[in-house]
Amino acid sequence: MAVPIACTRFSDNYDLKEELGKGAFSVVRRCVQKSTGLEFAAKIINTKKLSARDFQKLEREARICRKLQHPNIVRLHDSIQEENFHYLVFDLVTGGELFEDIVAREFYSEADASHCIQQILESVNHCHQNGVVHRDLKPENLLLASKAKGAAVKLADFGLAIEVQGEQQAWFGFAGTPGYLSPEVLKKEPYGKPVDIWACGVILYILLVGYPPFWDEDQHRLYAQIKAGAYDYPSPEWDTVTPEAKNLINQMLTVNPGKRITASEALKHPWICQRERVASVVHRQETVDCLKKFNARRKLKGAILTTMLATRNFSKCGRSIIVKKGDGSQVKESTDSSTTLEDDDIKEDKKGGVDRSSTVIAKEPEDLDSVDTEHWVETTVGYNRFPTEESEIRIVCPEKPYSQLSTNSQGSARRQEIIKMTEQLIEAINTGDFEAYTKICDPHLTAFEPEAMGNLVEGMDFHKFYFDNVLGKNCKAVNTTILNPHVHLLGEDAACIAYVRLTQYMDKHGQAHTHQSEESRVWHKRDNKWQNVHFHRSGGTGGAAFGFSSHK
Repeated sequence: MAVPIACTRFSDNYDLKEELGKGAFSVVRRCVQKSTGLEFAAKIINTKKLSARDFQKLEREARICRKLQHPNIVRLHDSIQEENFHYLVFDLVTGGELFEDIVAREFYSEADASHCIQQILESVNHCHQNGVVHRDLKPENLLLASKAKGAAVKLADFGLAIEVQGEQQAWFGFAGTPGYLSPEVLKKEPYGKPVDIWACGVILYILLVGYPPFWDEDQHRLYAQIKAGAYDYPSPEWDTVTPEAKNLINQMLTVNPGKRITASEALKHPWICQRERVASVVHRQETVDCLKKFNARRKLKGAILTTMLATRNFSKCGRSIIVKKGDGSQVKESTDSSTTLEDDDIKEDKKGGVDRSSTVIAKEPEDLDSVDTEHWVETTVGYNRFPTEESEIRIVCPEKPYSQLSTNSQGSARRQEIIKMTEQLIEAINTGDFEAYTKICDPHLTAFEPEAMGNLVEGMDFHKFYFDNVLGKNCKAVNTTILNPHVHLLGEDAACIAYVRLTQYMDKHGQAHTHQSEESRVWHKRDNKWQNVHFHRSGGTGGAAFGFSSHK
């Protein structure tokens, strides 16, 4: 493929201005075209940090964006390759996210939701007519052209988009964002354009009531709900939504992709093309209130990303174990997974070896700088349909980056199992549940820890003292995070995990404390059940939580 050499330097055509955003190996800056004075957004990718596979994805994204020219799609105006950097010059969209704009409006009705989804469907229809499947439709990728009233909705981020021939259905890899994934993707079945319509159905549901149709505290159960198409329209919030709106959602959230409505058909639905006559114009304050909370929880993702970028800790990030409220009750949380996952390299296991119900596991990254954290930060929150301000939030990040996901590795699955068992053990400690602790630990558990004054202790009596007298009695709330877990598999039935443990808690006087320690645990599988047989904990920083109580 011949590329013109003349006038290809970015600085010949554009002046760079302030930074607008940052990723793991890219930065977005405002730029001004010298010849016209027009403003654009330049995505500057450091190609030195890209693997060959990532570079192919970059070329794919640029190729797709070049052929998509529509008023409801963020347009690519220029693509310039230099020695160490690639510049993608896009529309400068200044209106922010659609969902943020909605909650700032004085009035928002079902008819407004109809207008929003119509613009989204127009963009999706243009993609599909040009043989493009977006694969990552979600609120974060729906922007407004400007802050002016009535500004156009713009579909952004074609980093996961693929090209298809006609109505081609094939296995293009596990890609998308968990809360918006279609049943066929979760089932590892051939898929195509209908996956975008499913995501539109999820978005429309949220636009109407402010919370998603599929949610659960456990991601496996979330995926089971999606695969079964198990959603409902609970009272009272859905009682005021017109039957036509529900009908469109039903046609979008049809499990069988062959029977799912297409983008062009959806645009002809009465609730879309006859909204003045069909859609309600009553203000939906409850939807706005719930959407505010939905947005707030999504925005935590950006805060986590900023922290990780600052520390350059891209390999793995903390996994929250449990959140305990002041009254001692545990908060029921659900999975609004806003993490984008991709595994283009996974193909259908012809021998049927892929566990179709398993959560995506990721391999160890070889180059930390090559991890694009924009695509794998995950925020897990509790909706409880209409969440209260007191609801606690937990944050979960996959152990590895999206670019190296794998479902066919038994070793990766066992590593996940060890991390999960460690989480359960620490949950038992945080809640002071000695019975649960003893079920997870071997009766002859050995341990080195600061409380033992350098001695090796054996059995449960030493630990039972802290459960009986200290744990849960000197604090109001506990939150534990596992950082950088490394799992070493020792054959089929043994493993060792090493990690940093960060504990936040409120003491009985209402003072906040943080404690950090380094821990390693040896696990042994007996009778098909993992048990902790030994652990070693270092003295940490920040003071001993609960007076040497909680870090068993």
